[in-house]
Amino acid sequence: MAVEIGAILEGKVTGITNFGAFVEFPDKTTGMVHISEVSSSFIKDINEKLSVGDTVKVKVIDINEKGKIALSIKKALPQEEEVKPKRTERPRRSQPQVWTGNQRTEPENMSFEDMMARFKTVSDEKMSDLKKNSAAKRGTSTPRRGGNQRG
Repeated sequence: MAVEIGAILEGKVTGITNFGAFVEFPDKTTGMVHISEVSSSFIKDINEKLSVGDTVKVKVIDINEKGKIALSIKKALPQEEEVKPKRTERPRRSQPQVWTGNQRTEPENMSFEDMMARFKTVSDEKMSDLKKNSAAKRGTSTPRRGGNQRG
C-alpha cells in the first residue's frame, strides 16, 4: 500500500485535536485530516464525528516537502454518499435584465448603446433624487462649509 496523492486508503484514528484528527495506516505512516476535510457540513466539535480507534477511509490530498500527509474523509466518499450543504439556489435567467425604476424589462431587441443610454438616464435620475433628499435632510439647498465659526 503506497501513500501517494490521490490514493484512497483505510486507517485508524490515533489522535484528535481541536483542528483535526491523526490517522495511522498499517505501514505505520501517519497523516492528518483537517476538521474542514471531515465532512461537507460544518463541524463545531470534531469529537461529534470521530473518536480515537475509529477506522476511516481517507483520500491523500497532499504530501508536502517535509513528508507531512494531508488527508480528507469527505473526498474519499463516493459522490452519491457525500453530503453537500444545502443552499438556496436563485433561479437562473436566460437573458440579462435592465433596471428601469420599479419595473424590469427584458432587453430583447436593445443594442448595447441603447442599454447604456437607459442605464445612464436611470443612474442620473437616482443621483438627482439622492442629492435632493440629502439637501432636504440638512434643510438647505447647498452644502455647509467651514464648521463652527465664531464672530
